[in-house]
Amino acid sequence: MLDLNKVASQMQGIGEHLQQESQAAQKRLESALDILQQAIDRQAELVAKQKHWRDRMAFTAAQPLEPLDKITDIPKPPESHTVIATDGSQISPSHHEIAYCYLINIGRVVLHYGQSRYPLLDSLPEVYYRAEDLYASRQWGIQTEEWMGYQRVVSEIEALSELASALASQQPTYAPMLALVDGSLIYWFLDNLPNPARDRILEPILIAWRQMQQAGVPLLGYISASRNRSTLNFLRLPACPYIAPDCLTHCLPQQNSSVNPSPPPCQLFDPLRDTSLWGTLLEPGQRSPLWRSWAKVLDRYEQPINFCYLHAGTEIARVEMPAWVAREETTLNRCLGLVLAQVQKGYGYPVALAEAHNQAVVRGGDRQHFFAMLEQKMIEAGMKNVGTSYKETRKRGSVA
Repeated sequence: MLDLNKVASQMQGIGEHLQQESQAAQKRLESALDILQQAIDRQAELVAKQKHWRDRMAFTAAQPLEPLDKITDIPKPPESHTVIATDGSQISPSHHEIAYCYLINIGRVVLHYGQSRYPLLDSLPEVYYRAEDLYASRQWGIQTEEWMGYQRVVSEIEALSELASALASQQPTYAPMLALVDGSLIYWFLDNLPNPARDRILEPILIAWRQMQQAGVPLLGYISASRNRSTLNFLRLPACPYIAPDCLTHCLPQQNSSVNPSPPPCQLFDPLRDTSLWGTLLEPGQRSPLWRSWAKVLDRYEQPINFCYLHAGTEIARVEMPAWVAREETTLNRCLGLVLAQVQKGYGYPVALAEAHNQAVVRGGDRQHFFAMLEQKMIEAGMKNVGTSYKETRKRGSVA
């Protein structure tokens, strides 16, 4: 039990600390805006410098694909359109339960607007209990619980692709479609996986993306409360005091020194985030310039991932898309218009993603019913001594 009196005694200085941090953040933001103005006039030079020195830079910066001072008003969406979304949840494996297995539940949502068609709101559960499901990942040093999370990402995208492909042949040509996922399309966790494990996860994702492209259904990843700093990292180029942004020569030896290590001189904005910068430049219903991500994990993708920042009214959201979606500005802006409409309908968050989450979520009662059903099946199969571990039984029966 949390002792709130002890917590209160540790909070006396937190208000003053946060006020100081807020003032420091404002100064960092002002510096970023000043350097942005310099970068606008030198954009072509800075992009060329970034391409030439990227392998020698100690940070990953996004590349602007449009003028840095380009702010675009997003048009209203067409009255008739369709939005599809998926999200996932799970019951994690536990050695303290009656059996070591796990469940992935994928929530599916299809919302039609202006078409007099019924929506789809359901979920697709799948139970994993075979040895190849539970233990195959351990050959790469990956625990089952971790692998389950990666498998859930694959299941979400595959379910989204199946919905998009099935609906594309039925959808009226005048009613555009949009496929939405919650979170980034840049799967950062792949960087830490061995090649065979990475291929096992990435290949079905790329196949699903390819199917959506063939079906002509744009795919967007909506990231709320993004912590990314890749556009601010681009501004470290004009902030660099050296002729060439060769971090490996100029800065890393100083950082690795045991005597008075100091941050590089271009690192003026940390820990400022991109959303803070674009929050001062965008009005509701506007988007930032388009950017290309140069995250190293994208070297294994079939095409680049682009992104922009969108003022959704309630927050600055980062919206990512495969390069083919952003190829035509009209298509991109129409998709972002559908996103804005979703945010408005969802009172601050895309309603299709919220509903997909609600369909996917596994509540405490669902978990109990799942293991009760599993226990019944094990008893019917003739198994004896079916039950949870003593630790789990004691925790559930605690009276403390």
